[in-house]
Amino acid sequence: MTHREVRVRAARVIDRAVASLESRSERTIDAHGASRRGFLRLGSSSLALALLAACDSTGPKSAEHLLDFATRRNEVVERWLLRHTQMDHARSNATIAGDQFPSYFVSKGVPIWNTKANGEWSLAVGGLVRAPLTLTLPQLMALPRIEQRVDHFCVEGWNAVVKFSGVSMREIFKLAGALSTAQYVDFQSFDDDYHESWDIESALHPQTMIVLVKDGQLLSPAYGAPARVHSPIKLGYKNTKYLTRIAFGSERNGGYWTDRGYEWFGGT
Repeated sequence: MTHREVRVRAARVIDRAVASLESRSERTIDAHGASRRGFLRLGSSSLALALLAACDSTGPKSAEHLLDFATRRNEVVERWLLRHTQMDHARSNATIAGDQFPSYFVSKGVPIWNTKANGEWSLAVGGLVRAPLTLTLPQLMALPRIEQRVDHFCVEGWNAVVKFSGVSMREIFKLAGALSTAQYVDFQSFDDDYHESWDIESALHPQTMIVLVKDGQLLSPAYGAPARVHSPIKLGYKNTKYLTRIAFGSERNGGYWTDRGYEWFGGT
């Protein structure tokens, strides 16, 4: 890694730590009257100086270790500031996006499950669990259902209100008997092997669900059929569509976008 590359990565680490938190932290005041945004910017400025000093003094290799450390410390701060003790409630006067809800995929065309080549679609649940599962769409549809009208936040700065119905991730957790050592969850996809990993606390938030129905109709291919994960507490790129597997693990995995420099935690 060159000096320039380290500088660029340092800037990205700092910017992601602030940008992902500032919209919510701006509304929260600490006991000393200073906003969390101010605290984050102050901490980020100090971190920036440390990173750039490391880059200029001991060289890029040394700075890489500091960057990795800074990234993980940012995650610790985020997980504390964005600890999920509240529910998301879309504004009562907000219009459901419906067909205006943007669709997104990384394949060249809309991903559609090929039953002739792959057989009936099913969702595998494995990893650190007592009872690995393979659930077909009818089996998922037969599980206890939840429905919610919530916000969907995009990393690009927009949000939309959506009405989803499906199975709570807590139900999947219970059925599979996830072990206490399972601290992370990786959501995997048939959309060109797209995947994103989450912390277990976010995965088990009451509003995290495996979505099967949008606006009263089964998910269409444009929106992640047959199933996708969704939670208003995670930015859009963390909400994997076209699900094929849920893997519980003891260590965090990367992800399609996090491997490309996006923030791993991705909280809202």
